[in-house]
Amino acid sequence: MSKPKLLLATNNRAKIKEYAKLLQGIPYRIVSLEDVHISEQIEETGTSFEENAILKAKRYAELSGLTTIADDSGLEVNALGGEPGVRSARYAGEGASDKERIDFLLNKLVHVPWEKRTAQFRCVIAIAYPDGKAQICQGQCHGILTFKPLGDNGFGYDPIFYLPDLHKTMAELSMSEKNAISHRGQAAEEARRRLQQ
Repeated sequence: MSKPKLLLATNNRAKIKEYAKLLQGIPYRIVSLEDVHISEQIEETGTSFEENAILKAKRYAELSGLTTIADDSGLEVNALGGEPGVRSARYAGEGASDKERIDFLLNKLVHVPWEKRTAQFRCVIAIAYPDGKAQICQGQCHGILTFKPLGDNGFGYDPIFYLPDLHKTMAELSMSEKNAISHRGQAAEEARRRLQQ
């Protein structure tokens, strides 16, 4: 018997690859929006990661008729009052590259000393079912923002997110090291348990 499909509400190849690893062992076959021919882009109008994740998961579950997972995640910088937060991807303007976003953020922190550069990555995963029900899974990872990018792995703000216990940035970790400690890894572990039930 073939496994039912689980829709991952993204077309971001790096994210699809990461989730395929994170959700290993679930009784589903992961498909992307592209795989099920959905091109509708959902506006992230929520004021929190939770709202955005639920908004996307429910809408795509409705469009596809499949159990759907969507996430919203971002970086909260304590010295900037929690910015960029839900605006992490759009912080340096629509369509900015990872490098442009990092440069923009580092510019804002130029006078902030090392000990005050604390931040956390947060991830909220929503699992939406075709019947309209939804569940939330969360993860958080604390670190310090470096003065310049280090490492070539990962994406987004990973090269400036330093993990004091590991003496490395998120972008200097291997995929398996990152998945073991990351905000997305924690939220996905909770999602994995729920999807296995």
